[in-house]
Amino acid sequence: MATDSQPNQKLTLPLKTRIALTVISTMTDNAQRPDGTINRRFLRLFDFRAPPNPKPVNSVSTSDFVVDQSRDLWFRLYTPHVSGDKIPVVVFFHGGGFAFLSPNAYPYDNVCRRFARKLPAYVISVNYRLAPEHRYPAQYDDGYDALKFLEENHGKVLPANADLSRCFFAGDSAGGNIAHNVAVRICREPRGCFTAVKLIGLISIQPFFGGEERTEAEKRLVGAPLVSPGRTDWCWKAMGLNRDHEAVNVGGPNAVDISDLEYPETMVVVAGFDPLQDWQRSYYEWIKLSGKRATLIEYPNMFHAFYIFPELPESGQLIMRIKDFVAERVASLSA
Repeated sequence: MATDSQPNQKLTLPLKTRIALTVISTMTDNAQRPDGTINRRFLRLFDFRAPPNPKPVNSVSTSDFVVDQSRDLWFRLYTPHVSGDKIPVVVFFHGGGFAFLSPNAYPYDNVCRRFARKLPAYVISVNYRLAPEHRYPAQYDDGYDALKFLEENHGKVLPANADLSRCFFAGDSAGGNIAHNVAVRICREPRGCFTAVKLIGLISIQPFFGGEERTEAEKRLVGAPLVSPGRTDWCWKAMGLNRDHEAVNVGGPNAVDISDLEYPETMVVVAGFDPLQDWQRSYYEWIKLSGKRATLIEYPNMFHAFYIFPELPESGQLIMRIKDFVAERVASLSA
C-alpha cells in the first residue's frame, strides 16, 4: 500500500476545480429523473466532443474505429508517435456512472492523450452503450466484443509496433467496474479464444462498486464532490441491478470466484474524500484473498475522479504511478 501525502481534515481545491465540479454536479442532477430515466435532450446542450485528429498533437494522434454500427459500438485509438517496438496497449473504459460521457468527451479525450504520451502506450478507449436505455449486461457485452474485435482485426487496426501481448485494462469509476467484469469474462474463456490479446495488468482508478449496506465512508462523506448515496443508487437502478449483485458487490454474498482464473495483477487507486473508498478497499482485499496480486495507491486529500483535472498535482502524480506499474509489469515478462 502506498500513500502520496498526509490526510487533511477538509478538502481544499483550486477555484477552477471547484467551479468545474459544481457545473458537473448540477448538470447530472438535473438530467437524472426520479423514475430512473435520463434527460438526454438536456445533456446534449453541454455535450461538447473532441473529434478524432490524425495529425499528432503533443506527439499523439487519434482515429476512430467502428466495431458494430447497429449499437454504436466503437473505440478511439490514441497513437503515440514514439520510436521503438513492443509498445504496450491499454484498453480504457471511461467513467460516468454507466449513464454519462463517452471517449470523445473532452475530459476523457484529454486523459487518454496523457496516457498515450506519458506511458507511452497505444490507448483504445471504448464507447459502450449507456444506461438506462441499455441496462446490464450491455456495457460488459460491449467491452468484451471490443476486445474480440481487437483479437480478430488487430493487424488492420494497430500499427506493427503495438504489442497486444502486453495488454492492460484501465478504467475509472464505472469504467473500473467494467474493466474488472470484462477481465473476469475474458479469463473464463477457454484457452485459444484469445491468442493475440494477453492481459497482464489492470489499472482500477476509484472503481464504482457498492452494496446494500452503507459503509462508514458513505455515511461520513455526505456532500463530497460528484458522489453521494442518492446518485449512486440512481446509477444502479438505471443499470437494473440491486447493490448486492455480483457485478456491484464484488466481495459480497454473490461474488464470483477468481481463485482459479488468471486474473491480472491489479493497481487499485483510492481517494480519501471519495465516499466509495471502502468498497474500493474491499475490492483490493478481495483480490488478495483470491490469491492474486494487487497494489493499493491512496490519495488521502483527493476526491472521486480527481485525476481528470490536470490542474491538480495529484493528477500528474497518478499518471506517473500508472507509468511505473506498466513498466514493472512489462519488465516482469522477461524476468
